[in-house]
Amino acid sequence: MRTKDSSEPRYLVIGKVVAPWGAGGEVKVALETDFPERFERLKMVYLGEAATPFALESSRLHKEHVLLKLKGCNRDMAEKLRGQWVQIPIEEAMPLGEDEYYVYQIIGLEVWTMMGEYLGQVSEVLFTGANDVYVVQGERGEILIPAVEDVVLEVDLADGRLTVNLPEGLMD
Repeated sequence: MRTKDSSEPRYLVIGKVVAPWGAGGEVKVALETDFPERFERLKMVYLGEAATPFALESSRLHKEHVLLKLKGCNRDMAEKLRGQWVQIPIEEAMPLGEDEYYVYQIIGLEVWTMMGEYLGQVSEVLFTGANDVYVVQGERGEILIPAVEDVVLEVDLADGRLTVNLPEGLMD
């Protein structure tokens, strides 16, 4: 079972800088959030592994991206930020609805069948067009479990476990 201390990160990733934008020092950010409107309310973002703080002067949605103007950022600096994760403090996470979870809450959960068989731990969440897929690593190797209501019966964050009903042939 996971401890609460190890399961909650300090920051949540909400995007990734993919390129500088224009001559004014804006950066083009690929969205890694289901809440792109959040950028309108942000005053500060944190970039990279060191979570370097940057004041946010402006943001605007552009197609499938968001364009950010970071205070003091010129074209040269914007180029150096390419590939950096855009993060916010965990305290600024958007509230989720019932049966919705952040990826960090799912990673590391123990996975058990409804018959009580231990399958392993969730090591990764894959995002597909149809539904998310939980990658489970265990004694049987890697198992890909579709994150759909008929398969994932219960997510118990307090006990650190997922209970699943595997479709016929999933582990054959």
